[in-house]
Amino acid sequence: MGQAVEIKPEKAAAVEELHDKFSRAVSAVLADFRGLNVQELTDLRRQLREASLELAVVKNTLARRAAQDTAFEKLSPYLKGPTSIALSYGDVVAPAKILSTYLKKQPKLALRVGFFEGEVIPAEKLSEIADLPPREVLLAQALAAMQGPLAGLVGTLQGVLSTFIGTLQAIHDKKAQA
Repeated sequence: MGQAVEIKPEKAAAVEELHDKFSRAVSAVLADFRGLNVQELTDLRRQLREASLELAVVKNTLARRAAQDTAFEKLSPYLKGPTSIALSYGDVVAPAKILSTYLKKQPKLALRVGFFEGEVIPAEKLSEIADLPPREVLLAQALAAMQGPLAGLVGTLQGVLSTFIGTLQAIHDKKAQA
């Protein structure tokens, strides 16, 4: 992380820790938490933690430094005002799902952007991502879609093979009678 300006050791440690989180994370959602009281923020943290996610309330200048040399560097323009970052290290869509659900019951939370698969996603699209079924369901649906035509092909080939064998049996029987 090429830092041009010297920063205090405690801030450098915070930047290094956040840089490590950005390096390991697979997705993130930035939100403005203004208006949430301590209890509401604690409740949100609990929900995220239960889903193996992490909520980081960060200083924007430190977050911009920490994002350098990571895929999350694209989030730098959105690091303005009070910022919280929900990070996922496993399930890519989990931050969008949980924050979108939380937003329905607590409209004071304002989603800014999401970051999935190396792309910045606007807040308006996060609800679409949140509505996606879980990864396992999507994989099962894709597998079923691939199996359908194959099963049909197998059935067709079995029918052709049965007809062919029936024809051979009829020729054999006819020759045996003659």
